[in-house]
Amino acid sequence: MAEQLEISMVFLVYMLLMMAVGVYYYRRTHNMSDYFLGNRKLGAWVTSMSAEASDMSGWMLMGVPGFAYVAGLNAGWIALGIIIGTWANWHFVAARLRIYTELANNSLTLPDFFENRFLASSGALRVIPAVFILIFFILYTSSGFVAAGRLFETIFQLPYVPSLLLGAGVVVFYTLVGGFLAVSRTDFIQGVMMFFAILVVPIGAAMMLGGFTATAEMIARDHASFFAPLTKADGSTLGFIEFISLMAWGIGYFGQPHILVRFMAIRHAEELPQATRIAMAWVIISLAAALMVGMVGAVYLQTPLEGTAAETVFLVMAEELFPPIAAGLILAAVLAAIMSTASAQLLVAASAFAQDIYRRSFRPAAQQAELVWVSRLSVLAIAAAAIYLGLSPDNFILDMVAYAWAGFGAAFGPALLMCLFWRRVTERGVLAGIVTGGITVLIWKQAALLGLYEIVPGVLLAFLAIYTVSKMDAEPPAKVTELFDRVNRSG
Repeated sequence: MAEQLEISMVFLVYMLLMMAVGVYYYRRTHNMSDYFLGNRKLGAWVTSMSAEASDMSGWMLMGVPGFAYVAGLNAGWIALGIIIGTWANWHFVAARLRIYTELANNSLTLPDFFENRFLASSGALRVIPAVFILIFFILYTSSGFVAAGRLFETIFQLPYVPSLLLGAGVVVFYTLVGGFLAVSRTDFIQGVMMFFAILVVPIGAAMMLGGFTATAEMIARDHASFFAPLTKADGSTLGFIEFISLMAWGIGYFGQPHILVRFMAIRHAEELPQATRIAMAWVIISLAAALMVGMVGAVYLQTPLEGTAAETVFLVMAEELFPPIAAGLILAAVLAAIMSTASAQLLVAASAFAQDIYRRSFRPAAQQAELVWVSRLSVLAIAAAAIYLGLSPDNFILDMVAYAWAGFGAAFGPALLMCLFWRRVTERGVLAGIVTGGITVLIWKQAALLGLYEIVPGVLLAFLAIYTVSKMDAEPPAKVTELFDRVNRSG
C-alpha cells in the first residue's frame, strides 16, 4: 500500500506539471499558426525530440517489448524498418517540406499543403484528406488510450475503464488548453524521460541476473529461438511475405501527419541536419533497448505473461526492479510516451477538422479565435470517439497502431513524395492516390489477403494511381510549376 502511494504521488506530480505547461502556453496561443505550428519557432533539439516522442508512443515501451518478449530478435525487423524509414524521412523529406509549406501560402496542415501546392480551389484536396486523417487518427489515438488504460491498471490495480478515462483526460486537458507549443515542449521532456527509462530497465535487469554475458546465456538456454531473427514465436521460419510486412513499417513514415508537422514547425531548414543526427541517435538506441526489454524480461520475470499481458513486460519489470520513487519516475515515462503521441494526434486531427473541413466547407469567413475554439471542441469529440473504440481491454496496442500507420502511410506517403519531387504531378493525380491508398488499406485489412501487411498494396496502388492519372491530365499550370521550381532553387 505504501509503495502504491509513493508511485501515485510521482504520477500526480508529473501529471500536474504537464497540465501546468498547457496552462502556461494557453496564454501564448492567439491564432491558428500558434496553435498548430507554434508559429514555426522550434529549434533543432525540440524539433527532433518532439518528432520522435510523438512517433514512438506507448507502442515502443509496450508494443515492441511485448513482441520481443514472445519472438526475440524476430521483432527486430520492425525496428530495422522503422530506423530506415526514420532516416529517409528526415534526410529526404524534412527540409523540402519545411521550405515548400512556407512558400505555399504558409500551409499549416497536410491537406492545406496539398491544396496550396496546386493552387486548387475545389476544396477536394482539403476535405478528402481531412476525412482520412479523422478516420485513422481516431484509431491511432485509441491505441494510446488503451496503453494508458493498461498502464494505470497495472500500477494502481484499477479497473480498466476508469484507467482508460483517467489517462485520456490528462492528454486531452493539455492538448485542449495549450496547443502545439504545449505539446512540443512537453514532448521534449517526455522524449528525454522515455530515452532514459527504456535504457535503465533492461540494463538494470541484466545486472540483477549477473551481467550481460550471463543474461545472454540464460536467454540462449531458455529461449534459443530468440537469437534467430528468421524464427517466429511459434518456432516456424519467417516467410518472405511476413518479412516484407515487418520491414514495410518503414515506408509508412512519409505519410504520418503528426511527424511531418514537426518538420514544418522548425525555425530554419538549416537546423534540420543537426535535428536529424539527434533524432537518429535517439531512435536507434531506444529501439535496440526496447527489444532488450522483451528478451531480458523473458528470463527475468518468474511469472509468464500471457496474451495482451505480454505488452506490460516493461511495466512489470520496472515495478520489480526499482524502489517505488524510482519505479514511479520510470513508469511516468510510459505515460509520457502515451501522452506525447496521443496529444500530437489529437492536435493534427483537430486541425484537419477546423482548418480543412469546418473552414473550407462551412465557415470560410471564420476568424482565428473562432477556429482555435472549434479546434478545441473537436479535440473533445475526437477523444470521445477514440475512448469508445478503446473500451475493450483485449485490444493489442501494436495491432491498432499498425492499422492506423498503414492508413496514413498509404493515403499520404505517395501523395506527399510526388508533390515534393515530381514536377509533372497533378491535382487530380494526388487526389486519386490519397483515395486509392486509404481505401486499399481499409479493404485489405478486413479481407486479410495473403497475410501481407496492408500498407504494401496501399502504397503501391497509390503510386500507380498518382502516376496514371497525372499522365492522363494536362500539364500543371505554369504558376504551379513555377512554385515547384522556386522550392528547388531554395533547397
